[in-house]
Amino acid sequence: MWVLIPVRAWLVKGPDGVSLVDAGLPFMAKGILRAIDTLGLGPLTRILLTHGHGDHVGAILGILKHGPTPVYAHRVELPYMEGDKAYPRRKKARASVPKGLVVPLSETPGGSLKEVAGLFPYLTPGHSPGHVVYYHRKDRVLIGGDLAMTKRGALRPPIAMFTSDMDSAIRSMGILRQLEPARLEVCHADPIERPAERFDAFVMQRQVSA
Repeated sequence: MWVLIPVRAWLVKGPDGVSLVDAGLPFMAKGILRAIDTLGLGPLTRILLTHGHGDHVGAILGILKHGPTPVYAHRVELPYMEGDKAYPRRKKARASVPKGLVVPLSETPGGSLKEVAGLFPYLTPGHSPGHVVYYHRKDRVLIGGDLAMTKRGALRPPIAMFTSDMDSAIRSMGILRQLEPARLEVCHADPIERPAERFDAFVMQRQVSA
């Protein structure tokens, strides 16, 4: 959906149905549900959130009117989403979801996030404190949420005015070199191929500019 800039959500077919990654804006609920039916992906089994900003959680309540579906985010993000804490650089705490609606992603005893229906989550703080990306290892697609922006095939940092900690956000972009996905999907810009190479170019440009 376009609202001055694109706002994307993703459907990922898994062994038990379909996972929705992010839920866009409130008026996107009908389109998301229609896409699930049209594509014949199976039942909606879960909603996975990259983070709790309003343009990523807006359609959740509309979707849940059609049936109960568990919603997951990183535990670090929950107090900000539920309005117990103000997001960094914002003056007031404001809930984007009702308290208790979202549950934490499962973690190993060492604190790593567990695979969810073929998606491997990784904590990538910076744009928000508990921002997560989801790697579909089989297809080598990284669903990045607001990890970054892109412009004409080049990698850019996330939108500054909505980013909690830009230094952390840029460090988190290093996940692209770590995982070396074939494709990066982001919420508010076009996807790019070979994003690890684009990240190397981005780092080099920053060093030259400095």
